[in-house]
Amino acid sequence: MITSSRALALGLALVANVALAACDLPGKPKQGAHEVLQSQVVAFDALFARYCAGCHGADGRLGAARPLNDPLYLALVPRERLRHVIAQGVPGTAQPAFAQSAGGELTDAQVDALAQGLITTWGRPDAARDAALPPYASEPGEAGRGKTVYAAACAGCHGPEGRGGPKGGTIVDPAYLALVSDQGLRVAVIAGRPDLGMPDWRSYVAAQPLSRQQISDVVAWLAAQRRPVPGLLATDADPRPRAR
Repeated sequence: MITSSRALALGLALVANVALAACDLPGKPKQGAHEVLQSQVVAFDALFARYCAGCHGADGRLGAARPLNDPLYLALVPRERLRHVIAQGVPGTAQPAFAQSAGGELTDAQVDALAQGLITTWGRPDAARDAALPPYASEPGEAGRGKTVYAAACAGCHGPEGRGGPKGGTIVDPAYLALVSDQGLRVAVIAGRPDLGMPDWRSYVAAQPLSRQQISDVVAWLAAQRRPVPGLLATDADPRPRAR
């Protein structure tokens, strides 16, 4: 015979079992297992993999676009310029605008996370090491002097006229020059292209880093080689910097 206290205990146990079972009903989300909205993601690795790796490579190298996993490049380009490129894109190139304010998907916080993440993850304070880093931007140079700089510093790889040589391809191709800005040329001259084996401004001439004036002059010579390309607007017709 079941006593009243025994019946009460059994009843409470039954209620507890039912309550526990209800917590594991099929389809019922587990506690804390809610989906994170894409707009809430601010982890650099996740954002880079989704929005940048397709062009710049999974680890920031060996993509179709220039490497971002490059301490010298990150030391050269101001943080606000990095942020602007991510947010607003680069007109005339394949770099899109990612900020919501410019028609993209990223919030301001996510743009900031990407810009800062590049510096924190791949930047290095001593990237320039043994020489003062030239300024990111400078006054235009003079093409006549730049031709002399090119002959001494660049022709050994790219050929005497820039049409290609034993170690480098053409750098006077009309389509290339129509798509790259003077600022883009300057960045390439200073930071090089480690993914392509191109050295930086310290190594073109043995033990003689290019001066600020020489960099501006050789950029002026390269820009002077631009020629009209059907279907492409020449970069010098658009004064805005268009390449990183």
